[in-house]
Amino acid sequence: MNAHLNAHSVGLDIPVFTQDQRSVRASLRLFLRAAFEPPRRVTRTILDGIDFKLSSGDRLGIVGRNGSGKSTLLKVLVGAYGPSRGHIEVEGERQGLLNLSLGFNQEATIVENIMLRGIAMGLRPAQVSTITDEVLEFAELGEKAGHRLRTLSSGQRMRLGFALATAVQHEILIMDEWLGTGDASFVEKAKVRIQSHVDGAQIVVLASHSFSLLRSVCNKAILLEGGKMMAFGDVNPVLEQYAKLLKTPMAVAEEDE
Repeated sequence: MNAHLNAHSVGLDIPVFTQDQRSVRASLRLFLRAAFEPPRRVTRTILDGIDFKLSSGDRLGIVGRNGSGKSTLLKVLVGAYGPSRGHIEVEGERQGLLNLSLGFNQEATIVENIMLRGIAMGLRPAQVSTITDEVLEFAELGEKAGHRLRTLSSGQRMRLGFALATAVQHEILIMDEWLGTGDASFVEKAKVRIQSHVDGAQIVVLASHSFSLLRSVCNKAILLEGGKMMAFGDVNPVLEQYAKLLKTPMAVAEEDE
């Protein structure tokens, strides 16, 4: 099966609640205002007019300044958010390396969390059972299999989330930055696994600020600004346009990575 991932005029609007700014003195009457002046619900456009087509072999880099909509677009592509306008056309199983701790139950044991999260990822219970030992081994948590999740450190939870998210190879890999946190030994073996998944995926989508990483991994790129697609095409011209947007020469940008 040849995978593809296409965005057709995708837009995303989200509701937010806002109130007029008041002085510090006026804010002392907060509770009274809450009763008679409730926050107003307004809709803000986060993404608008996103169009691209990816086929087997494509590696797409997403760039843009902070707040441009990169992480939101990744969540739309992985299926966490449904578009308000347009649609996403997908052929192939998607694998998201975004929030590695999302979906865990603090009171469940580690093994129970592997089962719950695996099923949420679309795996059958029998499939989860076959990967449980490998997940525990990779996360270096075999001796804590029966412990409740809340007893783990933040680093241990990150290892568990990563090991589970990467336990199965999918056709489409969607990532927010490259793993760079945790103890050195785990980071090194995690990088090896990420590279293996990148090599094994038919399509990769990667959001990053690293020019060198994007050039080494990607053949295409999207530049976002204010939730809109400013450029889409071969990676080098898009990165050049991004560098101009930052008003930073590419050589300087690379030195600052």
